[in-house]
Amino acid sequence: MESLTIKAFGWLGAALIAIIAIALSADQGFAIHMAIVAAAALLALAATLSGADYASVARGILKAPVDTGRYDDDPVRWGVIATVFWGVVGFLAGLYIALQLAFPVLNLGFEYTTFGRLRPLHTSAVIFAFGGNALIATSFYVVQRTCRARLALPGLARFVFWGYQLFIVLAATGYVLGITEAREYAEPEWYVDLWLTIVWVAYLAVFVGTILKRREPHIYVANWFYLSFILTIAMLHIVNNLSMPVSLLGSKSYSAFAGVQDALTQWWYGHNAVGFFLTAGFLAMMYYFVPKQAERPVYSYRLSIIHFWSLIFLYIWAGPHHLHYTALPDWAQTLGMVFSIMLWMPSWGGMINGLMTLNGAWDKIRTDPIIRMMVMALAFYGMSTFEGPMLSIKAVNSLSHYTDWTIGHVHSGALGWNGMITFAAIYYLTPRLWNRQRLYSLRMVNWHFWLATVGIVLYASSMWVAGIMQGLMWREYGDDGYLVYAFSEVTAAMLPMYLIRAAGGVLYLAGALVMVWNVWLTIAGKLREEKPMTETPYDAAADRPLAPQPAE
Repeated sequence: MESLTIKAFGWLGAALIAIIAIALSADQGFAIHMAIVAAAALLALAATLSGADYASVARGILKAPVDTGRYDDDPVRWGVIATVFWGVVGFLAGLYIALQLAFPVLNLGFEYTTFGRLRPLHTSAVIFAFGGNALIATSFYVVQRTCRARLALPGLARFVFWGYQLFIVLAATGYVLGITEAREYAEPEWYVDLWLTIVWVAYLAVFVGTILKRREPHIYVANWFYLSFILTIAMLHIVNNLSMPVSLLGSKSYSAFAGVQDALTQWWYGHNAVGFFLTAGFLAMMYYFVPKQAERPVYSYRLSIIHFWSLIFLYIWAGPHHLHYTALPDWAQTLGMVFSIMLWMPSWGGMINGLMTLNGAWDKIRTDPIIRMMVMALAFYGMSTFEGPMLSIKAVNSLSHYTDWTIGHVHSGALGWNGMITFAAIYYLTPRLWNRQRLYSLRMVNWHFWLATVGIVLYASSMWVAGIMQGLMWREYGDDGYLVYAFSEVTAAMLPMYLIRAAGGVLYLAGALVMVWNVWLTIAGKLREEKPMTETPYDAAADRPLAPQPAE
């Protein structure tokens, strides 16, 4: 009873503070955000006072099995659904802004629907809402199975999930309202940053607490990558978002850094958000789900150790390659380039380890569309981690910088690597979390695979062509020493590429909608009657595996 009273007064206090902040707010955007916070606190208060077993209610709505006590999978199930939902939102926003580039009339003449407001909405929805929920859900699932222990601090685990959803809503509404710090991938204002810090520390506590109570002596490699991602993102987020609010009752703040130091801090954060959020975290997913789906051990544990420590050490230094040919000192640019080139080898170490884990299960690429997705994800990871170091070379960067080539590079990694491995993880998790015999339809997974793959190829290849064309047209001079092409001419020349990119986005979104339907019917307990994926079933004897490499 005492605990219930403390919780109720805590939520009531949070709601009252938010309501007072609305009344005294310095700007409209801050008032809107405080209204969202007040609504969330009042909902939590109502849930606390009602005394209802909302976990059981949620299980009933989601058709989830009864908790057996072995593992705490409720936050994982919620995370899977949130991942699917935010993925569709992010892809839809991306398609819309892709169409805006081809048809500017789609800006609609409203400040809230302009490209400048919707672009960060798209990037954050895909990276932090889709990717972040996938990482939180899979990390909670993996750490329990590999440690043979339930989640530590179950109440805090639920706070992490719901607190993260509140962060997403505050960030997204802030972008549309124009409340941002104008820092790429770190746009939310100071009070939203503070809230994310609280949620992230809670996430770290749950994850580390579960490892500490493990009943398995060894800490599996996937947990190394998850822990490095959680710790490093915390450090990056705190340092990059150091700022001074103009008012404690207003949304505006100013960075603690200025000039070239501000730029370097931003891209130290920006590049390592890619390195630890979109790489280390998703490598953790790869190291668990690829062996499980292939039913084979990790090919080389020794390689995973080398891969982990070299990646962790090298990635943190590579940020300056985003600032080639700027006011950043030349030695710092060169340092970033050198470390970026060195990153190629540990990155490919992870790709090779993932692909070689299929030793003895190569034939499953033909018969299992989930394995096919994983292989495609690893292929795009390898391609992106070769292209990235190549683009960091100053001679290449002189052509690619500020062009759509960079956009193509980012999306081949985000859609090909992060998207595909997340889709595969969702397809792996859904029947297991809901105790279903299998997915509703494997053939729909195959459709999703091909829609996504063709969509990525159209998107990335069109941006590669557009970017190289941009770079060449921008720097072409005539005999009189003047630029040959005006900016408007370059933009007009890229229209066909923008249309192809939008077509790729349509296909990728269509694949995601197929996934929504497949996951929903799997949760509902339905099975589609369908023929096997191939005429000849998987034949283990047809594979000729290489000998696995032990850790010692």
